Amino acid sequence: FPSFDCIKHKSFNFALRVVKLYQFLNQEKKEYVLSKQLLRSGTAIGALVREAEQAESKLDFIHKLAIAQKEANETDYWLELLFQSEYLNETQFQSLKKDIVEINKISASIIITTKQRIGKK
Repeated sequence: FPSFDCIKHKSFNFALRVVKLYQFLNQEKKEYVLSKQLLRSGTAIGALVREAEQAESKLDFIHKLAIAQKEANETDYWLELLFQSEYLNETQFQSLKKDIVEINKISASIIITTKQRIGKK
């Protein structure tokens, strides 16, 4: 799975960005509620990708990646809310948004490919 290594890498780097953003929002903006939600969902993506790596079956693998996608969608929501409430500027928001869209596309592609492989057996 060449793209699985890619999503492992991207989701970890995204989680790192989220941790740093969480620290910034707490220290500089004194925002504690939305940033905590973002921290939880934004770091869960990579954790679920790592769980998928050790899946017990192809179906378990698909299930864990699908949950990672749900966390990515939730993260997208918190980013949008932080942007619309002016805790994030346009540049910060667009940069993070680009990453989350890319993570979603890669995970969707992996899920589709895995489902196709299961169907061919």
